[in-house]
Amino acid sequence: MTVPETVLAQQNVTQPANTYSLEDCIRIALETNPQVKQSEITVQTNGNTYEQSKWERWPSISFSAGQGFRSGRNIDPFTNQFVQQNVSSNNYQLGGQVTLFSGFQISNNIKFNNANYQASAKDLEATRNDIMLNVALSYLQVVTNEELIIVAQRQVDASQLQVDRTAKLVEAGTLAESNLLDLKSQLANDELTLVNAQNNLETAKLNLKQFMNMPGSEVINVVKIPVKDPTLQAYDATIQEIYETALNNLPQMKAANMRIEASKINVDLARGARMPTLTLNGGIYTAYSSAAPKERFVGDGTGSTVIEVPSQTDYILVDDKPVPIIQRVSTPNGSLQSFRYFNQLDFNRNSAINLNLNIPIFNNFRVKYNVANARLQQKTYEYQAQQVQLTIRKNVEQAYIDMTNAAKRYSATANQVRALQETFRVAQVRFDVGAINSVEYNIAKANLDRANGNLVQTKYDYVFRTKILDFYMNRPLSDF
Repeated sequence: MTVPETVLAQQNVTQPANTYSLEDCIRIALETNPQVKQSEITVQTNGNTYEQSKWERWPSISFSAGQGFRSGRNIDPFTNQFVQQNVSSNNYQLGGQVTLFSGFQISNNIKFNNANYQASAKDLEATRNDIMLNVALSYLQVVTNEELIIVAQRQVDASQLQVDRTAKLVEAGTLAESNLLDLKSQLANDELTLVNAQNNLETAKLNLKQFMNMPGSEVINVVKIPVKDPTLQAYDATIQEIYETALNNLPQMKAANMRIEASKINVDLARGARMPTLTLNGGIYTAYSSAAPKERFVGDGTGSTVIEVPSQTDYILVDDKPVPIIQRVSTPNGSLQSFRYFNQLDFNRNSAINLNLNIPIFNNFRVKYNVANARLQQKTYEYQAQQVQLTIRKNVEQAYIDMTNAAKRYSATANQVRALQETFRVAQVRFDVGAINSVEYNIAKANLDRANGNLVQTKYDYVFRTKILDFYMNRPLSDF
């Protein structure tokens, strides 16, 4: 699910030190969470695999060089003749190969790697969304406990005022001392409630700091979120609408569907091994040998010259005198030139090109079982997608019921508070005129105090539940 950018927007207002807004908490949690970083590495790895697979369409080119030393009777690499001397040789090769056809395995492998890459990106998005939701709910829990502290402090202040007033009346002899003792007992109970609320706040802050990967000893405060009292209007989407929106937007559902597509491609990839493979390769080769002559006659391309050469062995007798036979020899025009290292490399240069066809006939049923396993893997991913779908439906239905129940609890608690406020007002008046004792007064006050605390809790519980539904509806978590 794509969470709107407003969730991560930074506030422009200046905040006190160690004070964090909801956006700050979400940003820090995402930046420091190891699970997010691991998912990011997985996405980068799969992205590299996908990018590399696209280069498989291109030729592979390599260069190799070798140095050899031989002694004694061996073959001269230059003349391929036996020599009785030490020979130093070099050989160089520049070659390349390109696959012309391989049963569409290259294209299917590209599609497969792309689907895995996209699925891992959705996994990362799902991880980020879970962290953002947990941080938002933890943040609201801190705000809830801060408001409960305010309610508890008001109870303590009210009890303290009543104790001070009653103490003066006891000193004046108007009231019995037992009334003062009862009120002091109520004050002690209210102070305990305040301490418990403060402890709950520290626990909520610790939970938030743990999501932000901050030390538990670090002091933090949160920016107060102006949460309005719920209007208790019906949620603007039905369970089915929320469920369908979640299916279309939640990244874990998209990732599951992408893995199904990848598994289908993997079946085609396995089938491709049955088809012939056609490759084209070629190269340029050259070599050097220290046994080669250091000078060679090189023609200049201007033709040849005929010269008369007297034979050293053949002759005729003229007047009983031997006369050498004159032979006409045609020699190409040119000159004797140096035949050094680079001259020899250039002279020995040659090239080759080959077209290779490989037709698989029998490979121990390897392809057959690879295809079967690929199909089983496809079934596995299909069942996993069904499980994700069922989990989403279950979570949506549970969240909707929880929201409905929270709305009912808040409505009932609000009615209770209104009734108990009137009851306490009457009790206050009657206690002031001595019509009731302190026990009855304390009961009325305790009931109202308890109801006020419950009202705060039910209010934020309802907000929690609606935020979860907003999450499934792809709405900003920061809108309150």
